[in-house]
Amino acid sequence: MKKSSIINRAGSPDESIIIRKAKQGDQQALAELVDRYSERIYNLALRILRNKEDAEDVLQETFMTVLEKIKTFDERSGFFTWIYRIATNTSLMKLRRKKIAYTDYLDHPDFERSRENKILQDWSQNPALTLDDQEVKKVLDRAINDLAETYRTVFVLRDIEDLSIRDAANILDISEENVKIRLRRARIFLRDRLSAYFSERVKL
Repeated sequence: MKKSSIINRAGSPDESIIIRKAKQGDQQALAELVDRYSERIYNLALRILRNKEDAEDVLQETFMTVLEKIKTFDERSGFFTWIYRIATNTSLMKLRRKKIAYTDYLDHPDFERSRENKILQDWSQNPALTLDDQEVKKVLDRAINDLAETYRTVFVLRDIEDLSIRDAANILDISEENVKIRLRRARIFLRDRLSAYFSERVKL
């Protein structure tokens, strides 16, 4: 499913009513928002932090912030963008504090059909290098982990979460041109890492 359709649904009148009730302290409305966004927030945090426990912390901290600040939410802006900005900033703060090292999460069920797999298709036509190759997935995962947080976050939002350039810019509070520059640098870095790996595999 394209994320744009999710964003459109997030801006539906139905959700607007839920948000207004949540701002008035309606517990059922707040629970509905948690139910709607928990999985997406958790997956976003997991992809940035590469650690399940930290992603769970971010999920909890994000909704604590939402509960605390929901009354200040400006309904003229998108709730999706607002909550993603909270989750992204919370993830980045935790990342900076911990300076997280590589953690292998490939066996986690949330990532069995990860969009990370799709970018492999652009870098090798060798049939021996299949998308089911766990070694290739680990190389990609390490390469993403080695991205500086500035570039990794843009890459996660744009190429893994499949958000638009505009949405990524709004969430990160930077210009669309800045998003494009960071994304291009992230893709070049990952391409070079995997190209070097593929070259070695082909020689074997």
